[in-house]
Amino acid sequence: MSYFNRFPMMIYDIKDNGNYKVLPDILRRVKQRNAVASGQFIFDTYDVRNGEKPEDIAFKWFGDAELHWVILMTNNVTDRYYEWPMSDAQFEVYLDDKYTNPDAVHHYEITRTSGTTTPQGPNDYSHLVEVNSDEPDAISISFRQYEEREQDKKRSIKLLDKRFLTEFVTEFNNLIAE
Repeated sequence: MSYFNRFPMMIYDIKDNGNYKVLPDILRRVKQRNAVASGQFIFDTYDVRNGEKPEDIAFKWFGDAELHWVILMTNNVTDRYYEWPMSDAQFEVYLDDKYTNPDAVHHYEITRTSGTTTPQGPNDYSHLVEVNSDEPDAISISFRQYEEREQDKKRSIKLLDKRFLTEFVTEFNNLIAE
């Protein structure tokens, strides 16, 4: 069963012209219960590879690309175009569209002597502090470097332990039907 087939149907006049259609009620939202948010379900961490889509990961992890919605939901991704990591090619287009000079200075920073403050692994930038350009030992960070870091934050995702998949899907189906 695909993701949208799980939603209740609604009657809607898209163009407000009296031509009603029966559509899935995609505006219905389901909030993950505290069991998911608090970590009662077990997750593995995964680093999204270049160009990997939620469907690819769902197929590799669960054996079913249709379960991509589980990947998105457990990572609180509601917009896969802006909240999911871009491929290298998409990233270059994004930079060129957003910035006149992607290699210009975005900000300056120094390294905090106390070290990292969060356990984010290789993509942990918590030991870096944004400062003014005249700060001693300040280094410049380009728009490209800044945006690469933003992408790195999106690359590390959680994957629901396969043992809990059936329970998770059942709970979702029950909640969406309410």
